[in-house]
Amino acid sequence: MNNDRIFDGIAEKFSNNIYGTTKGKLRHTLLCDVLEPYLKAPVRAIEIGGGTGVMTAHIAAKGHSVVLTDASKDVLNQAESLLSDAPNIKIRNQYLQQIEDLNDFDFLVCHAVLEWLDAPFDAIDFMYSNMKPGARLSLSFFNQDANLFANAIYGNFDYIAKGMKAKKQVRLNPNQPLSAMRVVEYCESLGFNILEKAGIRCFHDYMRDITHQSSKFNDLLALERQYHQQEPYLWLGKYFQLILEKP
Repeated sequence: MNNDRIFDGIAEKFSNNIYGTTKGKLRHTLLCDVLEPYLKAPVRAIEIGGGTGVMTAHIAAKGHSVVLTDASKDVLNQAESLLSDAPNIKIRNQYLQQIEDLNDFDFLVCHAVLEWLDAPFDAIDFMYSNMKPGARLSLSFFNQDANLFANAIYGNFDYIAKGMKAKKQVRLNPNQPLSAMRVVEYCESLGFNILEKAGIRCFHDYMRDITHQSSKFNDLLALERQYHQQEPYLWLGKYFQLILEKP
């Protein structure tokens, strides 16, 4: 936990960077699309590392009870403002490993958390070990495979040769991007059943004319929705999403 990245001191910048852009809007919409079939019946949900609570608000608005957790007090202060009128939401300031009641929940959400952790695969282990049988997990993370592909397109060959590690770490640059295929294989090795695989932003981040990201947003969203769960496009998602079930 000591080397995990949290967002105290930069919560507003973090929120603007995620949700104040077309990439954030698109990511949230596509994540919600994949979640939709699994939120038809009432569930007790927990969002791990849920930040400012945008996804928690979405799930709660569908009538589910949700616990929002995050290690950053600053982002949770923003969440309290956003979620103040929602009676079915509880907010807790804690790291993943401090959550002692994971087996009380039917549905776990862990989006864009693994890449900020010092030991991301240990986090997957922890969730699997502490979930109850039949519980489901929506897991998304920054896709290292797509990150390499994008940097090759941009011509950043020196950066790739150095292992895509910047000399000066940018605070909003993930510590541990993860190979989508490796995570899939690892989750299967633990015993998870994989119910869904989806790429999140399979086209948006590769567009030559970046003005089209906003001027043609609706067309882009339609294209992403059509192909982001189809091979081979799903592997190109800048983020990757899995719906997992513990047998």
